[in-house]
Amino acid sequence: MSLQSQLLKREPLFAVPMRVNGDLRRHRRVPMELEGRFMRSNRDEHGCHLKDISVGGACVVSEHSVEIGERIVAYFSDLGGLEGVVTRVLPDGFAFQFKISDHKREKLSSQIMWLLNRADFPDDAGRAHERLGATGRKTTLRFDDGMMIDVELLDLSSSGASVRTPARPTIGEELVIGKVRSVVRRHHKDGIGVQFITVLDPSAMRANFP
Repeated sequence: MSLQSQLLKREPLFAVPMRVNGDLRRHRRVPMELEGRFMRSNRDEHGCHLKDISVGGACVVSEHSVEIGERIVAYFSDLGGLEGVVTRVLPDGFAFQFKISDHKREKLSSQIMWLLNRADFPDDAGRAHERLGATGRKTTLRFDDGMMIDVELLDLSSSGASVRTPARPTIGEELVIGKVRSVVRRHHKDGIGVQFITVLDPSAMRANFP
């Protein structure tokens, strides 16, 4: 079974008694260190950093105390915002279970997989197809909420593109560049790199990026 399949694996649907020290994890946790912030139910905000995560929940380190059952919203770089409920209080932080949609859970799985493997794919490596210079060519990014912004193509291949933009959608987020459905795979100093959902042949590249 792949790691992504394990990340998405659910427990049988039966009630589990709550135990402060018990293992209430419904999904496999993987170690991951990211800086972040969280907001308590009283709207107080505090710094924290991620210790481990799954598509079902996370453990964070923070010097600020929380209460079991408290609803919080946490934000981590490269993952975005995650809402959940505190399930365990630890000496150096707490664990919380996500309250997110199935769509968000699938996207989170993709983000986790990318973050786990990004060290193997530096900016100029791991590209399956030759990149072509495209600096100065204009196109658009369209997000799932309907928002559209103008961007500049920096380079282009049959499997992906790099664009200049101040926008920083989260890693793993799906959007449309030009007319092509894509996934955000990296951030760089000038913008973002995306991977196309399907590989384009030369005629499709010309049609979608004239």
